Amino acid sequence: IRTNDVHPLVKYGSLVLLITQMVGLVLLMRYSRTQKESEEMYLASTAVFSMEFMKFVICNGMVFVQAGSKLSSYMKEITDHIWNSPMEVLKLCVPSLLYTIQNNLLYLALSNLDAATYQVCYQSKILTTAIFSMIMLDRKFSPLKWLSLFILALGVSIVQISGSTEKAENEEDSSSNNRIIGLMAVFCAAVTSGFSGVYFEKILKGSMTSIWIRNIQMGLPSVILAYATVFVHDSASVREKGFFVGYTSVVWTVVTVQAVGGLIVALVVKYADNVLKVFATSISIVISCIISAIFFDFHPTLSFLFGTTLVMISTVMYSKPERKVRRRLKKSVLPVTNPSIKKGNYVM
Repeated sequence: IRTNDVHPLVKYGSLVLLITQMVGLVLLMRYSRTQKESEEMYLASTAVFSMEFMKFVICNGMVFVQAGSKLSSYMKEITDHIWNSPMEVLKLCVPSLLYTIQNNLLYLALSNLDAATYQVCYQSKILTTAIFSMIMLDRKFSPLKWLSLFILALGVSIVQISGSTEKAENEEDSSSNNRIIGLMAVFCAAVTSGFSGVYFEKILKGSMTSIWIRNIQMGLPSVILAYATVFVHDSASVREKGFFVGYTSVVWTVVTVQAVGGLIVALVVKYADNVLKVFATSISIVISCIISAIFFDFHPTLSFLFGTTLVMISTVMYSKPERKVRRRLKKSVLPVTNPSIKKGNYVM
């Protein structure tokens, strides 16, 4: 589908949907992790499992629809690509494990960082993705992209330093330590996001398997690993308080929004374009800062605003399409024997 042929209402509607998902997920996750002490806190590991299971069900539903809503056709797809392709599933265990770790890290980060700082610092995944693309896919970058990556690193560093200084001066040491834990969690999540994304891209290259089947292949080990994480990390709490302890309507909303996030991104890529997706990222950062300042007692410093601006500029710069320079053909040194071919005309 050409983006020029898409109705503006669908194109920009999908963009608004993506911005809402980006802002809503981060703010709701932050809100759900900063409840009153009197309220029972839900377990992040169970939330990750619930999200992975819900996403797995959604992807199976999409394959069922693509199979003409026929159970026999659906079962044939699953049998061919899952049970009869164990090596394909095994290859996707690597990103499955990393995505499970990443999702748990994001909950840890938003338990210790405000939404705005998290939103800005998590953009460092662009840098990690570029580094792994260069190593694993032998991808080359133009001077503009290298400049944008440098500006991104500078902007994220300024945000981290400005925030740490502010907390160290105004709050207790424990709060400062919590912030460090949050920043480390964001950085580790950005690394796992970059590696798993490039690894998944490498597997997808040259493959005729649909993206929904690939997500099922990756979702199956993800569900198993997320379930194992619950009992390795929180088995005592689950036995004592139950699997869904602390779950409220807000928590279920977080799980649902996170599960359908991939579908929304796919919708934007299909009906909009990558440039609009980048602007959605920049706009979501601004909106997160504004809402955090109003509702979460967030007070950005000038250095934080400067660093955030650098991050948004670098994001736009990095996603700017590069112009392909045509190579000029050298004039032929051989004599032209066909009189109908005039000087300067060449067969391409």
